[in-house]
Amino acid sequence: MKTKQEYKKLAGKQLRYLRSLGHHLKPLVMLGRDGITDNVINAANAVLGAHELVKVKIGNGCPLERMEAAEAIAERTGSEVVQVLGKTFLVFRENPDRKDEHRIKLPQ
Repeated sequence: MKTKQEYKKLAGKQLRYLRSLGHHLKPLVMLGRDGITDNVINAANAVLGAHELVKVKIGNGCPLERMEAAEAIAERTGSEVVQVLGKTFLVFRENPDRKDEHRIKLPQ
């Protein structure tokens, strides 16, 4: 597991680009009344591995605040929070194992 200092921080231009990609995504991970469970983390890891950029929806019964939930998911999955907006947030994690034509190419 990486420490927080080992995570690559995204630049402003990269965050804007990822937000534009995430705008049309549908939430693939949902947080319910149980909050962040091992099953949620496993699902988030699987989706991040497949898509790199994931939209997470916080349900009405979730006991966590939105920023708290976003940071917890990012920390436990080794990803970075791209945006928190309303009851949804975006997280991003590069997957070097994906084919080049399917990877998200971040601007420099």
